[in-house]
Amino acid sequence: MSTPSAETVLYSGHPSWRSMLDFHLAGLVIAAAGGAIARLATSNWGYAVAVFAALLAISLLVGFIRRLATHYTITDRRLHIRRGILSRTEQHTTIDRVQDVETHQTLLERLLSIGTVNFNTAATDQSEFCFEGVAAPRAVVAAVDRAQQAAAAGAAVAAGASTAPEVESQ
Repeated sequence: MSTPSAETVLYSGHPSWRSMLDFHLAGLVIAAAGGAIARLATSNWGYAVAVFAALLAISLLVGFIRRLATHYTITDRRLHIRRGILSRTEQHTTIDRVQDVETHQTLLERLLSIGTVNFNTAATDQSEFCFEGVAAPRAVVAAVDRAQQAAAAGAAVAAGASTAPEVESQ
């Protein structure tokens, strides 16, 4: 009995920091508003700058953690999405279940070289399976193509081995 070989990772990554620009801009606006309110409430520039810096640092830290809490992986056998730190959600599907790969980029996303890659899989109408905010979505599509070609080649080799005539040893 042979053990299956280890999976080969073809793509591994997180959402791009550029995909979170709207979150960071909102954090900047909130930090500026907090600094302005602190200045009006205390008439002290030191407090205003401290409030602004603290709110901006919190915004950047939360954005960084949100980005690192999502991990996308494509291997020669499966797609995997892992989200969360304290509570975790994981989605898996095998490469042979992927029927269609679609990329979506708005004009701004095209300028930022980011996008969303949607995977239409067999019998998964209920759940969305997509890599959101990835840098270079074409590289993700190419990795899925390589994985599907490797799976097809492996299936052909397995089919050829199962139909090969047995040779008797004497």
